[in-house]
Amino acid sequence: MLSNLTILFPLAVALGILVWSVRWARIHRAVPAGEAPLAAGGGSRDLSRTDRIAAAAITVLYAVVAFLGLGDTHAPQSFLHYAEGNTYALIELHQPQTVTALRYYSGLCTADYLLQTSMDGENWTDQTKSDGTSGMTQQYTQLFRWNDAVLNADNGAVRYIRIISGAEQYLGEVAVYGEDGALIAPEDMTIAPGCEMLFDEQDLIPAAYSYKNGTYFDEIYFPRTALEHIEGRWPYEITHPPLGKMILSVGIRLFGMTPFGWRFMGTLFGVLMLPLFYMLLKRMTGLTAAAAGGTTLFAFDFMHFAQTRLATIDSYVVFFIIAMYLFLYMWLTEPEGSLRKLLWLALSGASFGCGAASKWTGIYAGAGLGVIWLVHWTVQLAQAWKTPDFSGTWKALARNIGWCLVFFVAVPCCIYYASYWAYAPSQGVDGPFRLFKPGYLKIVLDNQKYMWNYHSDLVATHAYSSKWYQWIFDVRPILYYMDNAADGSSVRIMSFNNPIVAWGGLVAMGGMGWLAIRDRDRTAAFILLGYLANLLPWVLVTRPTFAYHYFPCTVFLVLAIGYLFGDLCRRDKNWQPAVTAYVAAAVALFILFYPVLAGTVRQEWYARVFLRWFVDTWPC
Repeated sequence: MLSNLTILFPLAVALGILVWSVRWARIHRAVPAGEAPLAAGGGSRDLSRTDRIAAAAITVLYAVVAFLGLGDTHAPQSFLHYAEGNTYALIELHQPQTVTALRYYSGLCTADYLLQTSMDGENWTDQTKSDGTSGMTQQYTQLFRWNDAVLNADNGAVRYIRIISGAEQYLGEVAVYGEDGALIAPEDMTIAPGCEMLFDEQDLIPAAYSYKNGTYFDEIYFPRTALEHIEGRWPYEITHPPLGKMILSVGIRLFGMTPFGWRFMGTLFGVLMLPLFYMLLKRMTGLTAAAAGGTTLFAFDFMHFAQTRLATIDSYVVFFIIAMYLFLYMWLTEPEGSLRKLLWLALSGASFGCGAASKWTGIYAGAGLGVIWLVHWTVQLAQAWKTPDFSGTWKALARNIGWCLVFFVAVPCCIYYASYWAYAPSQGVDGPFRLFKPGYLKIVLDNQKYMWNYHSDLVATHAYSSKWYQWIFDVRPILYYMDNAADGSSVRIMSFNNPIVAWGGLVAMGGMGWLAIRDRDRTAAFILLGYLANLLPWVLVTRPTFAYHYFPCTVFLVLAIGYLFGDLCRRDKNWQPAVTAYVAAAVALFILFYPVLAGTVRQEWYARVFLRWFVDTWPC
């Protein structure tokens, strides 16, 4: 049942966006931009000292919020390596007692253990589930997290515990609990030689599993694969290109195979998006207020926050999407004849290559670059038609095509090809010149076929899957993590857009279309094309899709809102209340929804009264 507040919140947000949009439209039509002062300061497209201070302040503030509570900085780091199946670890309790629980931390490799107990060391009882299967498993969903073994209900007093491997496995820490529910200390047991690492980090045993001390959602794939890259193993997750996982592995190298370590780089890239975003919006508007307001919106968008704190590869591809569009816009607006113009084109192409090598959605974004480039040169040729400059424009186009073949074809192909560097050693292709060996090319080509077949043939269902038309209206978030307690409190982590961004951005995108058609506004067209390039491919996708696939589109939603901020600041000397209220409302909603974005404890009454705006589709 919804409360009155829960009904009023979405109505208030929608009404606020409507009022703001009507005000912008009236001011835009009534006051030509050239007749209004630059009320928000400046007008230069370059970053001023004020801009640098504003961008740094927003970035630092967001970084503090983003890294707070990211995950434990410590986790078991020493593992018992079962090199093959049918080898075992033996534990002898000094006093026979009933074992009420056994908790263990899983490492690499998947297989079931055979968990056995004995009173005399000769007659053993298998600990199994009710269906007869193993009570101690290490499947792909259980790696790098704490798990509880299933013990037989009629298990009596025991003295010996034996953990037998089913195949090659890595087992971290083991916690054994006695009949009083207390942890049995290593001093009260004899551990077989060579198995000491199972009990050398007992201070890290948590009261219960949580996202803070282990993997959750798709983290079961990517941190594991990043570690396999480090160790030269054939990776488990090969349904996406490797670069994002290689970047993720840097955090593991720095901070160990810990929740903080495997989430560090994604969160850092989420932070680093903000200066790039600020630069792009300042370049588009020339106004500090618009750039600062838009960057604050992007910083505290729900999806930007939740998605970059999860150890998947979306942080990296979105970072490179922002970079490729920033540099392309710099190229478009740089004066002809400047050497920097060529530099911006090269950086845009390199960013495109890195985005594509992180996730194929970077290719969607790259197609948008191509459409923008085509529109640009079409306009250039149309303007030069029947003028003396027409032949010069054709020559400039021919030169530019040559550079684009280098920067947007050759360079990205090289980046993409080189990103498979870590795949090669496990296939016997090693050494500093591995890229030039025939076996390396086969690895790359075979993986492209596999990825294509996987994504095109995938047939599955998921409780929180959603379609593109649900994303744009923010009606179907994805639930990543849930832990309910008996007292009515729970911990949840969700990913979806801030309604201020989703609904306001959709209206603003309509404004981009209006400006592009009515005013021939090239920047508005740039934003609109970027949005459509990242959205329209998903219209044709039939496999299960999720709200986080809309993350790249979020960049352009906020750019559209920020561009309208700039337009309002130019035309209305009383712009401050409207822009400030819009940004403040977004930050207020972020604070309101923070518990289900960051995974802090929230009470059921709080969710029912404040968060569950759509009772059937928002699992707050």
